[in-house]
Amino acid sequence: MSDSQAQWAPPAKIEEIFAKTAGNNFSAINAPTAGARTTQDLPVGSAPLQLYSLGTPNGHKVSILLEELGVDYDAYIINIVKGEQFTSGFVAVNPNSKIPALLDKEGPDGKPINLFESGSIVLYLAEKYKRFMPTDPRLRVECLNWVFWQMAGQGPMTGNFGHFMVYAPADKIEARDYGVARFGMEVQRLCSVLDQHLAGRQYMVGEEYSIADIAIFPWFNQICTGYKHASGIDANGFLTASQYKNVQAWRERILARPAVARGLTVCGFSGVAKPWLEEKK
Repeated sequence: MSDSQAQWAPPAKIEEIFAKTAGNNFSAINAPTAGARTTQDLPVGSAPLQLYSLGTPNGHKVSILLEELGVDYDAYIINIVKGEQFTSGFVAVNPNSKIPALLDKEGPDGKPINLFESGSIVLYLAEKYKRFMPTDPRLRVECLNWVFWQMAGQGPMTGNFGHFMVYAPADKIEARDYGVARFGMEVQRLCSVLDQHLAGRQYMVGEEYSIADIAIFPWFNQICTGYKHASGIDANGFLTASQYKNVQAWRERILARPAVARGLTVCGFSGVAKPWLEEKK
């Protein structure tokens, strides 16, 4: 057994160390139990699709796809810092209390259906509207490979990196160093996977823009534009995101799409669900 293993041992129960998570930006709402904490209905508009979200990378996947599809939908901001994901109305749509969530009033059988998990939502919408999903069986499998790669690896690893870099308790220096190094290295490896795959390619699968691009783009974009520490160091420089030349070129192609530009502003932190509609007033 190494010295480090000998110096630390877990307590008998996890509850004995819950207090050690205090000090992070979300500690006030963190809890080990699921379910509603307050009673409050969700707003429901007249559009067939009702989006409940926030302008995070996971939220951006769905809002970008909705804008690309050009379908009628209402959007409502769910402030996760204030714990709005734990209201009875939101939990009824998504029992896991995570954004984004979607209500389709016109489900597969003509009846309302609730959707949660961003990957599930984008797959559902692509199949419902028969767009941004390859019809060729081989390309369809490749598309799903990359969507699930994003859900299982890129998103969680990048999110954990961001937590330790920006949101973890400020006094947990050694833990933050370990977390940033562990998850930061894995984020770089995943970016390397992406960069090698995109060599000589315009998009993730075949020659067509698909939900694979839509799912993966927001999290790489987050590396380039988000996760800024109070010291001024940001993820873009810290991870040397510029080294991924193929991914950067792909990102620029996607950013040039008008629907993507709109989708990135939906349910944003400005407090306006669809800012371009306000500008027209």
